[in-house]
Formats: sequence, C-alpha cells, structure tokens
Amino acid sequence: MKTKLWLLLLAVAVLVTACAAGPNVVSHVDGVQPAGFWKGLWHGFIYPVTFIISLFNDNVNIYEVRNNGNWYDFGFVAGIGLLHTVFGGHRHVSRRRRKASATA
Repeated sequence: MKTKLWLLLLAVAVLVTACAAGPNVVSHVDGVQPAGFWKGLWHGFIYPVTFIISLFNDNVNIYEVRNNGNWYDFGFVAGIGLLHTVFGGHRHVSRRRRKASATA
C-alpha cells in the first residue's frame, strides 16, 4: 500500500514539474525592448477582448512573449485583478450582503 502511494506521489510530482515554466529565450531577440510592468498591466486589463480576437487571428496573443519577467507578470495579474475589481468584483459582494441582511 505504501509503495503504491509513493509511486502515485512520484507520478504527480513528475507531472507537475513537467508543467513548470522555463526561461524566456526569445525575450531579447532583434533588439526589441521587452514589455515591462505597464504593458503587463495594460495587457491584463484588456485580456478579455484580446482573447476573443486571438480566437480568430493567429497573429494576436493574450500574453506578450517578449517581456522582462516578473514585473511584466505582476503587471499582467494586477491588470486582470483591476479589471475584475472595476467591472464586477464589488457588485457581487454587495448583492451577497443585501441578501444576507434581507434574510437576517
């Protein structure tokens, strides 16, 4: 029983590590300046529209491959969070509070 559990854990570990991101080898190709925090913030904010366009156009991606790493990623996630906060996150909370106060 313990051997099967260890084999299962090993298989899960191998599967998870296979999904790990590697280095961005194309970030400094052709002398193009990589995208930073502000572009990441913008790309995160417009990702729903970009995603729909990317379904029909192979030249459009929702994530900039040529980026400067962690700052771009932080901006991208912050843009997504900002989008959901501005256009919907607070509305759901207020509805829940109204329903909870109405039933109490």
